[in-house]
Amino acid sequence: MIEKATVRLGSPADRTRDMLDVALVIPLQGPAGIFGPSCESCAQLAAEEVNAAAGVLGRELRLVLVDGGAPPEQVATEIDALVSGGVVDAVAGWHISAVREVVAPRIDGRVPYVYTALYEGESGRPACSSPARPRAVNCGPHCSGSPVNSVSAAGRSSATTTSGPAPPPAPPAAICGNWAARSATRSMYPLGTRDFAPVLARVAASDCEAVLMLLIGDDAVLFNRAFTAAGLDRDHIRFSSLIEENVLLATGPENTRGLMTAAGYFEDLPTASGLDFAAAYGRRFGPAAPVLNSLGESCYEGVRMLTELLRRAGGTDMDRIQATAEGLEYETPRGTVQIRDRHLRQRVFLAAADGLQWDVLQQLP
Repeated sequence: MIEKATVRLGSPADRTRDMLDVALVIPLQGPAGIFGPSCESCAQLAAEEVNAAAGVLGRELRLVLVDGGAPPEQVATEIDALVSGGVVDAVAGWHISAVREVVAPRIDGRVPYVYTALYEGESGRPACSSPARPRAVNCGPHCSGSPVNSVSAAGRSSATTTSGPAPPPAPPAAICGNWAARSATRSMYPLGTRDFAPVLARVAASDCEAVLMLLIGDDAVLFNRAFTAAGLDRDHIRFSSLIEENVLLATGPENTRGLMTAAGYFEDLPTASGLDFAAAYGRRFGPAAPVLNSLGESCYEGVRMLTELLRRAGGTDMDRIQATAEGLEYETPRGTVQIRDRHLRQRVFLAAADGLQWDVLQQLP
């Protein structure tokens, strides 16, 4: 069951002890809104499976939908009200780093918070941590790991576009994205940018062979189309760990040449666990279901991780969860995964676009 947060905001009295309410924070608007339907459906499937298996802690799991595509401070205020009012017992979902960075301190360890997106690190500190306690557990890949290292496998990179912080690329480099500029080599743009001509001109004038781009949703679609229109797809590889099946479809087959990605899950990944998940998703939502993809699957993963953490800890207390989480292992669509240092240890695969599909090339070391 998924409810709109606005329906229940400030109404903790209607909660019953047989319900465990989780705020599902996913983008329903803005450039990342393209991911929203897939994220919601995958999370709903996970919740239904949990409830079919007797729920968690003897309670039915219920998702409370929060629009993570709203301005970050607005999202944080809504989450704070839900937590402070006793309306939700936990928070989970895929949302951009700018949202996570204001939501995590507002939650401040009062309830469990599972962040399902790719995590790029923060000022050299462990994920979403405070000196007192961790503020979040992450089930997405860490940027310091395989997804970013896969740039080498994609073709020894050099020019970068990004929606957030990224590790330093090998020179020469030109970086554009959705945050403020951080150095002379980076050209950052706000979310919703439609004109990428300046950075494309820099790429064309450089001697780079590949572009690392971490643009979000609709921004990535427009960039890809402009990249092809400028003729840059003939001589440059593009790599992004945030491009999935929705963006691929919106980009169009004529604009995906040389486009690569890395993720822990693909709809066409030929593993038993992945195929079983795709079959279950198809049975539940039918042929008109939102596109199945890695970001949506991450929300399924987030609900599953939260459930396993609560079962192992025997409750929602963050200190208890922290004390019992390390080494937790379970089966998911990504295969067998294990929690290590508040992150999910998992397989990551490199894939290349083949028209409107991903051709999975190899598992990354």
